[in-house]
Amino acid sequence: MTTPPEIMRDVALANRVLWASGLATGVTASRGHVSLRIPDQPDRFVVKGRGYRLDALSAMRAEDMVTCDLDGNFIEGPEGSTQCFEVKMHSWLYRLYPAVHSVVHVHPRYTVLMSTLGQTLRPMCQEGLALVREPLPVYPHTKVVVTDEEGEQVARLMGSHQAILLLGHGATTTGASLEESVTNMLDLEEQARMNYLALSALGPGYASIADELVEEVVNAPSHADLPHFKEPFARTRGQPRVNGVWQYYAAQVAREP
Repeated sequence: MTTPPEIMRDVALANRVLWASGLATGVTASRGHVSLRIPDQPDRFVVKGRGYRLDALSAMRAEDMVTCDLDGNFIEGPEGSTQCFEVKMHSWLYRLYPAVHSVVHVHPRYTVLMSTLGQTLRPMCQEGLALVREPLPVYPHTKVVVTDEEGEQVARLMGSHQAILLLGHGATTTGASLEESVTNMLDLEEQARMNYLALSALGPGYASIADELVEEVVNAPSHADLPHFKEPFARTRGQPRVNGVWQYYAAQVAREP
């Protein structure tokens, strides 16, 4: 069965968003990949591959995308291409967790640095609070994840978290959509940046947001339940879309390179 062209287009766009948002630039311009499980083919996923004439996330187009099965095998893609080298990280996450529909792997600078320093990321700002409320699992290797054993180790270590740190190598995030997995990576890097700044300013004893305050954010009541929002929300048929960050970057890279 041929991969739907709209899926290939969306995955290419998400890879370009990683570049536009600063997660894959400079020496990391070609390092990283986003994938998406095909909705009506849950045993297959679309991902950025390798082997392109210009192998940079900013240049990814729909026709560059590669389709793989849950064993990480190449199903279809452009001539001369192959799967991304760390395809087993994607395939094992999809195999073990049916609720995962998108996976992101990149090498964000502050995230890499904090993992190498052995520092646990603590809640430092609103963005990504839930991601780092509990200490994130750390895969204790810097090598490229290429084998079944390595991919399974990363996936099982990740467990119920939506992010895992790869020591000195980067991070992997998951989501129910491309938007969620990419946003999780952006939020993770922001938490890592804030932690690094605090560590630099005050040393390892720096303060972070207390768990009871995190709880207030995570379990805040829906705006729809507040009296002053009832009429507007009824008029708009639910809470308005609020993730303008994803929309902003997606709009920036919407035109094919």
